Amino acid sequence: MKSKSLTFLKYTFLIICSFISIFPFYWMIAGATNTSNQIAEGKLSLGTHFLKNLSALLGAYNIPLIMWNSLKISLVTVVLSLLVTSMAAFGFEKFNTRRSELIYSILLLFMMIPFATLVIPLFKMMAGLNLVNQHLALILPYISNIFLIFFFRQSFKSFPDDIMDSGKIEGAGNYTIFFKLVFPMMKSTYAAAAIYAFMNSWNSYLLPLIILQTEDKYTMTLLISGLSSASYVANYGVQMMAIVIATLPTLILFLMMQKSFVAGMTGSLKA
Repeated sequence: MKSKSLTFLKYTFLIICSFISIFPFYWMIAGATNTSNQIAEGKLSLGTHFLKNLSALLGAYNIPLIMWNSLKISLVTVVLSLLVTSMAAFGFEKFNTRRSELIYSILLLFMMIPFATLVIPLFKMMAGLNLVNQHLALILPYISNIFLIFFFRQSFKSFPDDIMDSGKIEGAGNYTIFFKLVFPMMKSTYAAAAIYAFMNSWNSYLLPLIILQTEDKYTMTLLISGLSSASYVANYGVQMMAIVIATLPTLILFLMMQKSFVAGMTGSLKA
């Protein structure tokens, strides 16, 4: 009887937590189907203004272009950051020296610096490189992600050195070992890192705000921010529609890679 009561309390707690987690997402979808007045009144049920809100958003902004801008920036950032950070982490872990450990410790200290304090120096750097209002200025700062270096290094700690030694015996170089032995066995780790890198780039707001100056270069985060100040009276239905559209790529990516994400977070190897 006691075990049944405990099980009931556990499931009740999990249901409540699930509801709290899912409710904002449901409210966002419901808001995209209602008018601004209905949302302001607190209506939580699905409405009939989905197509009207969508047509109003598409009529006012070039959504396909803005979505392509965000996807292009995020995908290029993911590919380059995974390549650079994983190779750096592999070098720190498997070819470590006293100097490399010192450099790694300094990099970890840099994680404590708030990104907001780096915005002005980054803007001056990009202005000096004539990259203001260019998407490349949003890609370069995110390539060398210190957290990903730390994440990859922790995963590489479980990578067997015997496999590397076997590759060296067969005459394989370090790059061959990395791309043909390490990478295939660490796919789950790369999947988890890819989701993190994608979300980090996709949700970036502060840097695009100061770098991008014309609407044809805008990302979805800037569009959503601009919708709240586009007029004296906010159109919550259109805002919710834009948020739903901006959420879809991240949601689809996570649903496609959720198993690999969970495995990667636990540091598992896959032969």
